[in-house]
This record gives sequence, C-alpha cells and structure tokens, in this order.
Amino acid sequence: MMQVTEYKTLGELPNPFVFEDGRQVRGVEDWPERRREIYKTAVELQYGTMPPAPEFLETERLYESGAGKMDVYRVTSGTRACPVSFNMYVRMPAGKGKHPVVISGDTCFLSSWNPEFQKAFVDEKMYLVLFDRVSIVPDNASSGRNAPLYRAYPDCTFGAIGAWAWGYSRCVDALLQLGIGDPDWIVFTGLSRGGKTCLLAGALDVRAAIVNPVATCAGGGACYRVHMKAMTEDGQQELRSETLADLLSKFRFWMGPELGKYAQDESKLPFDCHFLKAMVAPRVLLESQAMSDIWANPIGAWQSSVAAQEVYKMFGCPENVQWYWRSGVHDQTPEDGQMLANLILHQKDGVPLHEKYGVLPFEAPEKLFHWGWTKGEK
Repeated sequence: MMQVTEYKTLGELPNPFVFEDGRQVRGVEDWPERRREIYKTAVELQYGTMPPAPEFLETERLYESGAGKMDVYRVTSGTRACPVSFNMYVRMPAGKGKHPVVISGDTCFLSSWNPEFQKAFVDEKMYLVLFDRVSIVPDNASSGRNAPLYRAYPDCTFGAIGAWAWGYSRCVDALLQLGIGDPDWIVFTGLSRGGKTCLLAGALDVRAAIVNPVATCAGGGACYRVHMKAMTEDGQQELRSETLADLLSKFRFWMGPELGKYAQDESKLPFDCHFLKAMVAPRVLLESQAMSDIWANPIGAWQSSVAAQEVYKMFGCPENVQWYWRSGVHDQTPEDGQMLANLILHQKDGVPLHEKYGVLPFEAPEKLFHWGWTKGEK
C-alpha cells in the first residue's frame, strides 16, 4: 500500500450536471448542450482555443517495410498557406485485416521505441502508430509561436498541448485515407505531457474508442483541487504532487493564456479535470499510474476519475472508466502496453480483464463531491 503522509483538498469538485444558468441535466439528451459549456472551461480556458479542422491532408510513404516491421509516412496538413508536416511511423502486425490501432505522439520518449512495449500490441494483432508531436510545434518555450501551425491559425490561442492533440486527429485522418487499421477500434495513448495531450485529443475526437492517458500530472487527468505527499515504494523518499503553479512556472507555453489567473488559487477554477474526462463519455477511459510517481498525484487522479464516472453512469456504462496502478516510477513500460492491450481485447473480444484493474494502492478517501447521477434526476 502507498504510505500517504499528507492529503489536502481545496473544496468540492464542480458539478458537471448543472448548466451555467442553473438548470439540471435531465439525461443523455441534454449532454451535448452541457458538453459545449464544459468545452469552454475544460478545453478553452485550460488549453486555449483549438486549431480548426485542416484545409487539406496529404500522406507520402517514405519507407515500406513489411509485416511486423515499421512503415514511415510524411503527413502534411493545416492550411495551404502554412502547411504542417510531421512523420508518422506505423508498426504493423502479422497478417492482413482490420486490426485495432494504438496511436501515440511520444516518439521523443525512448519508452515508445522499447521493443517489448511495441510487441505488447503487435503480438496481439494491433497496429502501433507513433508520430512526432514535437515537429508540429517544439517542446520548448524559447521557440515562441513561430511554428507553422501557430502561423496557420494566428487567431487561436492554443498552446503546445493543443497543437499536439491536433496531431492525433491528423493521424486518424491519415490512417483512414490510407485504409490502415479498423476505424472502430482507434486508441489514443501517451505519457506525462503526452498523456495530457492524449486526454485532450480523446476528449475532442470521438473517433477514439479508448483513451489511455498515462501519468498526466497537473493539467491533465490529475485533480487541481487535491494536493498530496507520499512515500516512494521503498520508503526512502517523501515526494509531493505537482500543482498548477508548478506546471505554469516551467511550462506555461503548453497551456492556454487564461489559466495563469488561477495559479495561486486552484479552488476558484470553474472546472477540474473530471470535466475533461467526462467529455470522453461514453467511450472507454483508462488512467494508468505508478505507485512511486507521486508527482502525478495518484489520489487526485482517482478523485477526478470517480467524479467523471458519474457522467458515465448517466450513459449506463460506469465500467467504461478504468484505472490501474503498477509498481515503479514515471514512465510508460511494457507492462503498461500489455495492460492497455488487455483492455482493448476485453472491449473488442470479451477477454477477461486483468486482476489489477480497479485495485487502489491507497485507502480511498471520501469522494470530493456530494452531487452525482441518479436515474430520472430532475
């Protein structure tokens, strides 16, 4: 069990079932309207205004390999005046047919190239698609807003995470154009800053059947209103969770320009991370965490998942919110790949879920909300 040494909450989580004018969401029929309101805060306030769908998209095969190996494509999209190009790598399973597709933007992380991580999908007859998100916009503040995607949409205020999330959708466009994979089984995954990106992309692009953010920390799937400290698994070090102030002190360029107003008082945010997770409903959401990754705010991540699950209850599928913890630190490991592959096969073919799903490594605290979904609620 995780030894929690400090747990602090900053007020109750906002209610996703109440419209801004005070009306109550009556059921699924009201959700599209409420979801549009949530978009204004969970997306535009948090990440800035998003780039629109592109004027065009073209693909060019740069390298053709074969079954079990990796093809390389150049994807070019955006506007004709300011085209944006990035490389997309497609690791193919043996055998032809429509197989699930797992997409990650984390080519800049060595864990994505781990052969055992890749085998977790390819061995289960799944495509693994990697793309180079940092070639869409750089992952450094000194580059400013000079990348082509920023120039293509100068009136939009999206930061780097919004730009990278746009890349996930362009990969889906490219795969559909190329006829690669099963369009009904598209999966988004990503680690850390890539996990924030994956979650945003999955909230926005309903073509993703499963969304798997991994260790997102602040500004993703954790909870702004939860601050915590805990010991690492070996009992040798006490660590704390990341706060909004921490995030913005180093990576303000990832986020929207208005988020800084709340850096010193997260309790005043008109949303929290459960709003973004709820935007994935009723599709499958899997949050992956590690027991020594305290910076990722494991209790906060659980609180926001449980809160989002109330929206899934409205859709009649609370089981579509899943979480699991593994031993270890901040990373996306072959075990994470195997667990995600297991969930895909569970959803697609009815394979039993691994016993680690739903198990908490800490004693569950009181939920950070008193509202909830009740069938027929008015």
